[in-house]
Amino acid sequence: MKLLYSPASPYSAKVRMAANHLGIKLEEIKVDTSANPPELVNNNPLGKIPTLITDEGQAIYDSRAIMQYLNRISDGALYPNKDEKRTEVEVLEALCDGITDCLLAIVYEKRFHPPEKVHQPIIDRQWEKVTRGLAHLEANMPKTGKKLNGGHFALAGMLGYLMLRFPGEWENGHVQLAAWPAVFAEKFKNYAVLRPQA
Repeated sequence: MKLLYSPASPYSAKVRMAANHLGIKLEEIKVDTSANPPELVNNNPLGKIPTLITDEGQAIYDSRAIMQYLNRISDGALYPNKDEKRTEVEVLEALCDGITDCLLAIVYEKRFHPPEKVHQPIIDRQWEKVTRGLAHLEANMPKTGKKLNGGHFALAGMLGYLMLRFPGEWENGHVQLAAWPAVFAEKFKNYAVLRPQA
């Protein structure tokens, strides 16, 4: 299987970490989405990453669809079997991905506009959502027991992106969240290598 990805992408990191944890081998291909490479746009009309291409040539996107696919081919090793527990994990993943969406909106607003065109109210609105999301996570920290799940990998990707793009801007008041990556790294040894990188 091939994974089209970017090293800085938190969604790519989530999928790469999950596959690594499950022992699923991926041929990882770095792509520049702004260049619309044919291998990407021919398999994903949205031109977004990560995009997984199975050995049979089926393209799977976005990251949550890929995570569900990885869960199926690993006999349910990524999400709990009990409905209530599974829903908890899926909601955690949705929250972490939603926070990540807001972080990316902020980064793109700054990156693709000259300083005089940056619209601060958009940034403030997105950061407000980030702050609420982080406060909720801080007050409801997920348990990290013996078994890692899709929610853990989404949280690891999101926090890794915060560490990469927003160092010093989010840690205050989030003691447990700031400490969580070190806890996660004890259970997932490849975190330092697979988390979002510049």
